[in-house]
Amino acid sequence: MEKISLNDKTIFVTGAAGFIGSNLVKRLFKDVRGATIVCIDNMNDYYDVSLKEYRLAELDKAKPEDTTFVFIKGDIADKATIDGIFEQYKPQVVVNLAAQAGVRYSITNPDAYIQSNLIGFYNILEACRHNPVEHLVYASSSSVYGSNKKVPYSTEDKVDNPVSLYAATKKSNELMAHAYSKLYNIPSTGLRFFTVYGPAGRPDMAYFGFTNKLVKGDTIQIFNYGNCMRDFTYVDDIVEGVVRIMQGAPEKKVGEDGLPLPPYAVYNIGNNSPENLLNFVDILQQELIRAKVLPADYDFDAHKKLVPMQPGDVPTTYADTSALERDYGFKPSTSLRDGLRAFAEWYAEFYQ
Repeated sequence: MEKISLNDKTIFVTGAAGFIGSNLVKRLFKDVRGATIVCIDNMNDYYDVSLKEYRLAELDKAKPEDTTFVFIKGDIADKATIDGIFEQYKPQVVVNLAAQAGVRYSITNPDAYIQSNLIGFYNILEACRHNPVEHLVYASSSSVYGSNKKVPYSTEDKVDNPVSLYAATKKSNELMAHAYSKLYNIPSTGLRFFTVYGPAGRPDMAYFGFTNKLVKGDTIQIFNYGNCMRDFTYVDDIVEGVVRIMQGAPEKKVGEDGLPLPPYAVYNIGNNSPENLLNFVDILQQELIRAKVLPADYDFDAHKKLVPMQPGDVPTTYADTSALERDYGFKPSTSLRDGLRAFAEWYAEFYQ
């Protein structure tokens, strides 16, 4: 693979006020010298905007002296905005994390997914085509595996049966990137993220939504009667994987026919150890009591309800991360307890 130094480069990060995006930028601030980091986010109200503003404020505090940080409030679905950014800043490395996320929301609001995940990503690809980009890294999702029966999920598996529109848009991103890699020799790497969690995360994710409900005294619903397995991946592990991959682009090679072989790759980033949902809720409640978010005598059983499977959901997610280990020498390793402890402590500080 082509080694890329991120020092003194212009790096474009989309979705930078989002959960993974803001953590990535913070990490680049820490590790990369002399860079220009250009960011975009549309700050939409899919969830509480004050969380996005909080993440941006944290970035402002963390920015080092030798780094130029530019934040643009805008939408990747607006072609003129994206073209203007590429024209003005000429990014060499692009990380596309902007997307309409969430499986359930895609059932009721399909429009948002087509705009952001398809049109937005197309605009990014087109801009990369017309500008010399060294590496495009973009977020895919474990949801592309659908109700795949074979576990752990490998990037070698066929993923032609999405069970939600969200999953279909993410699979489409991989196909679009492949076509652009083949036609225009753009090095691109897609990352299938597995259930990312951590401090200042997304409130629509189970651990955060459960916490909000328990604090209010509401009842939480545990789907598939608790028989779901999820490969929970702590956000710092995700960011570590993204930063390593940014620095190693798929190599440009010529095939036997004299035409370029697509410099294209897809990796799983997951914890490689699925947890049962009931066990997860158990650890979460212990950590919420420890962080004093909930009182020690909180009656969890009175606030817990086991319910059937939701449309669009899958019973198990489980990442085969052997390719990531082989090519980048990295395997996520943060335990669920350590990750949920960090979340509970952040929650106590942020909301109380």
